[in-house]
Amino acid sequence: MLDRPFQHPHRRLGPRALGLGLGLALAAAPVAPAAGAPAPLSGGRPDYASYIRSRPNTVVVYDGRVWVRHAHSAIPAFARKYGLACSACHTAWPELNAFGQRFKDNGYQLGNDRDSPIWQAPAYWPIAVRTTPQWRLERTTHQPIDLVPGDTAGGVAEGTVTQSGFDISGADLLLLGTLYRNITFGFVPTIDADGTVGIEAAFVRLDNLLKSSWANLKLGKFELDNLLSEKRIVTLSGNGGLYQSYHFVPIGDATTFGLGDNQIGAELMGHSANSYSRYSLAVLTNTSGEPGLTASGAYDGMLTLSQAVDAGRLGIERLGVFGYVGQRPTTFTTAGGEPVPGTGTNHKRFYRIGAVGDFFLGNLEFLPFYVHASDDKYLATGTPVGAPLPTGAQSPIWNGALLETHFYVGTQLLLIQRSEIVRMARQALPDTPKSLGNVDAFTFGVRGYPIMFSRAGLAATAEVAFSKTVGGVPLSGDGVGLPPLAPDTDVWSTSVLVAFDFAF
Repeated sequence: MLDRPFQHPHRRLGPRALGLGLGLALAAAPVAPAAGAPAPLSGGRPDYASYIRSRPNTVVVYDGRVWVRHAHSAIPAFARKYGLACSACHTAWPELNAFGQRFKDNGYQLGNDRDSPIWQAPAYWPIAVRTTPQWRLERTTHQPIDLVPGDTAGGVAEGTVTQSGFDISGADLLLLGTLYRNITFGFVPTIDADGTVGIEAAFVRLDNLLKSSWANLKLGKFELDNLLSEKRIVTLSGNGGLYQSYHFVPIGDATTFGLGDNQIGAELMGHSANSYSRYSLAVLTNTSGEPGLTASGAYDGMLTLSQAVDAGRLGIERLGVFGYVGQRPTTFTTAGGEPVPGTGTNHKRFYRIGAVGDFFLGNLEFLPFYVHASDDKYLATGTPVGAPLPTGAQSPIWNGALLETHFYVGTQLLLIQRSEIVRMARQALPDTPKSLGNVDAFTFGVRGYPIMFSRAGLAATAEVAFSKTVGGVPLSGDGVGLPPLAPDTDVWSTSVLVAFDFAF
């Protein structure tokens, strides 16, 4: 991934670019009081100005008056178009604030003349490039290592694998904007550090169908409507640059799915005028976001609902719920012993349901998340329907939770801490240790924004992240990619990262 220095088992090395580009947004250029101002809501009060007035420590000029409230950085493409400050859309780039969520929901439109793709100032082109040069260290304990290098017959012992050095992340090309009034596009090609080219996102969205903000239809490959967006995550290291709960499956489970991964399908979403009330309903192919006719004729579905309230000087408080129901095939037609793509049958289901919040207490932001999950016993044991199940096989159940805390210091510094756990409530096989696969993860980071202009932005970040996985390979994919020798062994994975994260 762009912001993730190396590949892990559940997400290919590609960007979290879609979410970053979805804001593409509104960097720290001087605010134009007239042409750059957002369209007023009913009653004449601009949504942007009202949001800024509710936040501390930002300096914003609007209608000739000075509002002193909270400001942070963004990336430049839309800033060159609209001339708004970064605080219009972001708490801390790439995280969105309430107005940024509304701008995204409206299809990157403010409702003024500058929305038109025909309106092209020489300074504007709907593209940005992002990359992250870095120094990093990765260390994983209890990895099976040959006692004699190169001699597999010489025995194996557990050891610690440590790797460090300077590295690059690859690059994302973020192209998002409007094709016409109320027709939005997104296209995000990626170049990985090894030269591999891919497409992280490609979609068209029809906005404000029937002249209503409650009806917007998107088709293509896109990020799920997660209130806690993994594409906008502010931590970048191997362990800290992902949410463990989004990608966890029990050890031995054959289900391929990540709640943070971009998926292919169609989404109907809607929102109130200020985006405080939101819903989305998505129908997706069951390929885990992989393109091509590899689907087995079955579909996944996701529903999200969220509601925000304005708590005055405390900020905008939001609570959401979600549910994802998917299915994967267990048997395939084969040719030469190999499965024929798209021929899967005997589908079995899995689900993820949960709640997420975004709460402010002055300069403190709290992002809690909870998920309850289960996979069918055939998927969990990798057993084709028709073949005998292992004795006592049952559908596994697990729960995941995290709390991410942001503290905004002044206008250019963000302190970050995240604690996360995943706990198995029931294993697929009754004789499996109950703790097998359990995860504890902790991340500590600091992210500063020394510059952010309408043509370029730079964030300096330092981070240390730890994860403990019982009896399994860490989700970050460190080490030699093998589980420890004993199922009750705690495998610790450590990531240290110092990087420049920049866009232009």
